[in-house]
Amino acid sequence: MTDMSRPRASRLSQPPVARRGLFSNWLPYGSIWRKLFFGAFIPLVILIILVVFVDKCVMPVVTRQGSEFPLPDFIGQRVAEAQIALTDLNLSYEIASEEYSPGKPQGVILQQFPRAGTKVKPDRAIKFVVSLGQKLVTIPELAGKSVRQAMLDLETVGLTLGEIQMAFSDTIPERVVVFSYPSSGMEIPLGAMVNLMVNRGRASNFTFMPQLEGKTLDEAVKLLDDKSLKKGIVSYRVDENYLPETVLEQSEPVGAELDVGTEIDLVVSSTQ
Repeated sequence: MTDMSRPRASRLSQPPVARRGLFSNWLPYGSIWRKLFFGAFIPLVILIILVVFVDKCVMPVVTRQGSEFPLPDFIGQRVAEAQIALTDLNLSYEIASEEYSPGKPQGVILQQFPRAGTKVKPDRAIKFVVSLGQKLVTIPELAGKSVRQAMLDLETVGLTLGEIQMAFSDTIPERVVVFSYPSSGMEIPLGAMVNLMVNRGRASNFTFMPQLEGKTLDEAVKLLDDKSLKKGIVSYRVDENYLPETVLEQSEPVGAELDVGTEIDLVVSSTQ
């Protein structure tokens, strides 16, 4: 028969033993501070450690920190020459743009990006602005035009007027361009000068009388000058059928062959 009064050991009859862990004295189990410490602070510390490790140990290897070197100056070199040096430095290049440049041969580097002296790393692409050389323009057709019009046409295409030489021709009007030199249709550098040969008039010492009647006095004087003739005596006559200063008569008939410098007398209308 079992003695019921004899004490027996039992885990159920013993009081529970309180659990003790790291930081339990300061951060009791179940407290909000313990939850914040392990749920937020510890992950944040781990994240900071990882960031520092990546920045100090991993990134220098990936970005080749310490391998930077100053970029040489390639301006003034031809692209083919610069390419050799770039290959030796383990660099490449790109042509960003091409520009016309007076005095710079085609293929010469005008600008570079980054600038010379900038520290770069291997495998970097350097951008160049390259010269297209001197821009050429075509000389327009100038024969048969006035000097003023020829000058405007030259300015339009980017050329300038050079010397003007006189010639004599019976087949084209006076004071117009006979030809240009260099000749029309040729390609010359932008901004270059073009010389003109201009007709002075007939090579002989005679000319022909123009039609002056019905023209104003100023117009008549200009026509006389164009034909190498001179204004002679101008007399006035009242004639209300014409506007004042209109030529009514001329001392030589139209088409008359006259010596250069002949004076032509005129009769001009007036109102009183």
